[in-house]
Amino acid sequence: MKIVVMSLGGSIIVPDGVNSKFISDFKKLISTVNAKVVVVVGGGKTARTYINGLRGLKENDRIQSLFGIAITRFHAKFLAQYFGVQANAKIPHTLKEVKRLLYKNKIVFCGGLRYEPDQTSDSTAAKLARNLNAEFVNMTNVKGLYDKDPNKFKNA
Repeated sequence: MKIVVMSLGGSIIVPDGVNSKFISDFKKLISTVNAKVVVVVGGGKTARTYINGLRGLKENDRIQSLFGIAITRFHAKFLAQYFGVQANAKIPHTLKEVKRLLYKNKIVFCGGLRYEPDQTSDSTAAKLARNLNAEFVNMTNVKGLYDKDPNKFKNA
C-alpha cells in the first residue's frame, strides 16, 4: 500500500478564519490521490496565540507545547469531520494508532502525537513519513522553520 504523509500548516486552514475554499479544494485533491494519506495538521496562528498567552503567564515550555498539541488535534478533528466516512473518526495519539487507522481509512488526520521538546507538526509528519516508509509533502505558507512568526518579526 502506497502512503503519502502531508504536513498541513494550521495557518493555511485557519489564516484569520476557516478557509472553506482551501478545505473544499483539498478534499477534491485528496480524492484523486491513489494512495493512503496521513495528514498531520498544524496549529497555526490559533496555537501560537495560546502558546504566547501561556508564555506571558510564565507557564513552562511543556505546558505551552501541550496546548499547541491540543489545537493541532482540534484542527485534525475539524478536517476529519468534514471529510466524513473516508477519514478517521478518532484522532490518533501514537504511531501505532496511525498505522491501525490507515488500514480502515483512505485518509488519517492527526495533530501532534505526543510531547517532545522542540517538536513541531512538520517534524512529527517527517518522523511519520520515515516510520511508514512514505512520501512526505509539506504544505505551508511559510518558507522554512522559524522561532517566531516571520510575517511579524524580521529577525525570525
